[in-house]
Formats: sequence, C-alpha cells, structure tokens
Amino acid sequence: MSTSDLRLSGSERLLWSGVPRPGVTFRAADVFLIPFSLMWGGFACFWEAMVLKSDGPVFMKLWGIPFVVIGLYLIVGRFFHDAWKRARTTYAVTNDRVIILSGGGEKSLPLRTLAELSIKARGDGSGTITFGSSPFGAWSSTGLSWPGMPQVPSFENISDVQTVHELIRRAQKETA
Repeated sequence: MSTSDLRLSGSERLLWSGVPRPGVTFRAADVFLIPFSLMWGGFACFWEAMVLKSDGPVFMKLWGIPFVVIGLYLIVGRFFHDAWKRARTTYAVTNDRVIILSGGGEKSLPLRTLAELSIKARGDGSGTITFGSSPFGAWSSTGLSWPGMPQVPSFENISDVQTVHELIRRAQKETA
C-alpha cells in the first residue's frame, strides 16, 4: 500500500505520510513471549517426537501436530508475519483524519473524535502513536493479533514519532 492508494476528499490535504520500520521487530512483551514460545514449542516437539518414536496411536501422532505448528509460529513465524504485515502498511495524516492503509483495507479516524492519543518513543526517535486504549491492557501491544481480539489503531514503529505526534496535535487544534 502507498499514499497513491489514499482517497482524499476535495478539501482534504495530506500533511504527513510514512511507513513502519521494516524488518523483524522485538517488543517489550517478547521478554515474556520468547521464553514462553520456547517452552511451548520445545514441549510440543518433544511430545511429537516421543509419540512418533514409540509408534503410538495415529490419533496421538495427529494430536501433537497443531501444537508443533503453533509453537513454530510463536518461536519464529510471528516475527516474519509481523514484518510482512508492516511491509504492506502505510500511515497518513490529513487536515481531517489519520489513516492506516494495511492489507488492502483502510482505517480512518477523524481528528476531532480522537480523544486519547498516546506515544511511546525510543532513544533513536522512532516509536508508536496509539489512538485510544485497549480493554486488554499491555497484551494489545504484543504484536500478536488473535482472532476476535480488537486491535487499537496505531502508527507503529515510525521514524521521528515526536514530530508526527505534534503534527497530529496541531491538526486537531485546527479542526476544533
């Protein structure tokens, strides 16, 4: 997705556009998720190997496969899936709204209704701007999107996050 995919109204002006930082990204939640995924995946692989080695029942051989697949996704796959999603994401700020283009879809949030805007900046100036809060608390910032769990809209892993945050705040004041 790119800014050429934006559909702006007649009076709408593009103030900023950007993309998330590419590549594999580690988050604070990985302090918990990496050891958990290694334990899950390790146990699932151990289980499956023992069942296959002991020539156990077919049901038991099949039972372990989904757990091994989930373990591999948690250990390695989630990082690459996240990088793949971010590579197909574009963010934009106009004089009327913030826009998230991702996976062929568009999420648009009017500036005048953005009640909660939070920022997490890193030492290198990059960071994340979140539009609203999650009923799931810190779990929503893990980067894992589970079916049925709503994701809080955000500009994730953008460069110069403080400048973009200030730009949004100024644009909000102008729309008020």
